[in-house]
Amino acid sequence: MFGIEITLPDGRKQRARSRDTSLIIGSQNSCKINIHDSNIKGRHAELFVKNHQVFVRTLNSDASLTVNGESKHLAGPLSSQDVLRVGLHELKVRWNHTLQDPVFSVPEAQSKPLNQILEGAQKNPASPDKPFGHIELPGASNHSLAASPSCPEAPWDHEVFHLRKILQNQLVDAFGIRRVDVHRMDDDKLRKLTEKIVRELMDRLPDFPAHIDRESLMRDVRDEAIGLGLLEPLLADPSITEIMVNAANEIFVERSGRLQQLPMAFTSDQTVLGIIERIVAPIGRRIDESSPMVDARLKDGSRVNAVIPPLALKGPSLTIRKFSQRKLGADDLLKFDSASPGMIEFLKVCVEQHKNIIISGGTGSGKTTLLNILSNFIPPHDRIVTIEDAAELQLHHPNIVSMESRPANLEGKGQISIRDLVKNALRMRPDRIVVGECRGGEALDMLQAMNTGHDGSLTTAHANTPRDMLSRLEVMVLMAGMDLPIQAIREQVSSAVNVIVQQSRLSCGSRKITSIVEVTGIEGGKIQLQEIFSYVQEGFDSQGKTLGYFTGRGCVPEFYEKLAARGMSLHMDIFEPASSHPEGPRRVRA
Repeated sequence: MFGIEITLPDGRKQRARSRDTSLIIGSQNSCKINIHDSNIKGRHAELFVKNHQVFVRTLNSDASLTVNGESKHLAGPLSSQDVLRVGLHELKVRWNHTLQDPVFSVPEAQSKPLNQILEGAQKNPASPDKPFGHIELPGASNHSLAASPSCPEAPWDHEVFHLRKILQNQLVDAFGIRRVDVHRMDDDKLRKLTEKIVRELMDRLPDFPAHIDRESLMRDVRDEAIGLGLLEPLLADPSITEIMVNAANEIFVERSGRLQQLPMAFTSDQTVLGIIERIVAPIGRRIDESSPMVDARLKDGSRVNAVIPPLALKGPSLTIRKFSQRKLGADDLLKFDSASPGMIEFLKVCVEQHKNIIISGGTGSGKTTLLNILSNFIPPHDRIVTIEDAAELQLHHPNIVSMESRPANLEGKGQISIRDLVKNALRMRPDRIVVGECRGGEALDMLQAMNTGHDGSLTTAHANTPRDMLSRLEVMVLMAGMDLPIQAIREQVSSAVNVIVQQSRLSCGSRKITSIVEVTGIEGGKIQLQEIFSYVQEGFDSQGKTLGYFTGRGCVPEFYEKLAARGMSLHMDIFEPASSHPEGPRRVRA
């Protein structure tokens, strides 16, 4: 850690800390030590660490720099007593591995970039010996991590973070010295051994701060070493629906449809990579430089996507889509105003009457959640076969077979694609085939299944509107490598797909069924659609929430009329426009 003492032109002294190993001195705002002085170049000089010692060098041939009164372009290693003079400012620098630096002690814990420290000191004179807060500079993060209205957690405790980092590194060394094979140990034994080693390491640390909670710190280090680290409490928080790790020091979550950055960080990129490997290994997946992307799942069914360097430039990236541990039903759609009672009644009839349904929507719009809810309407005597890239469907049904695709092994062999599984599912006597998501050539096999006696099948796909969904289906069928004419593809789609449900994530973060359309056939070479229900947006309230209402479009589906003709009791008034009801449309707030 850098300890820096800066003597300003008026004789006042300011102190700060930095965990970075390179600090640029200059007049540019981007410089970590930002000095506004006419004699200072934009990028004047650099303090850097090499072999655990501090050096300084100029970055401009015209830049002036003195060390102990002698003009230098490169100097070092520097001691804490060496005086650097840059323009009218004097600096003393020290690099120290321990948490507490006896020469440059800094008791405060509020984070500030160095340029803010210097600018504040120049604008607001302070007492000569007033120390400044201990800081976290980029490469870690370029902004303050103090709590804000959009991020209500407590401010980041840098002292605890640095202790975690020290203990994490020492724990890895301890495992290596003891030759512990963590992969073959029982989980309970590994946890107890890790806790024992961490406690021993804390006892050996000199001047361990008395105010630090040892048990809490031990748990944090243990979870980061053999568990999921900082992700553990986030996964346990029911208010969080998605976790996004952009880099070791950039963690975002989604709460109530809104993204928030959390004031926390992993100790290193290697820690994040270790967590990713612990997630993917139990399900037979791998991630390395030859295969730097992976889709996986957690034990609770939450969906995981990970990308590592060289594809991820900022370090290993991890995205976790959480799923509710409680079985969701149609009542939850009503509770969150995601659909109207008429929509739910219509979809229930569609599923029970074996209509083929495609759920369309954008990323994070709630397609998989809606698919889980619709599966609750499947009669218990039907046999279901589910097919997914990474198993995430949570269908509660007595007769179900779940299958998951498999990537290629190290030799590039053994891959089992979604398309292979769809073909195999046809030999498993399914009443319903549920494909988690169609995104390629498997769309052709799915349409063939729908057209050959497997009515009532369900799938999801990405599209912005039901009409776009049809266009995407055509493209995905062509991806199967079959040189089929567009007219033949459209005829297959129009005869296979009965209903398209459009699920949307609105600007305020709420998720709603915004359109339900019936595929009525093909005419003039174009697939014909008839909208049955829609969500009409009217504006926003003072909190930015979307205002609107659900309404029927006044069109009764063709198959509904046939069911009524056969004597089935159905409510036809659900298709009436909301404006035709005596009480008018029931407006909902997102």
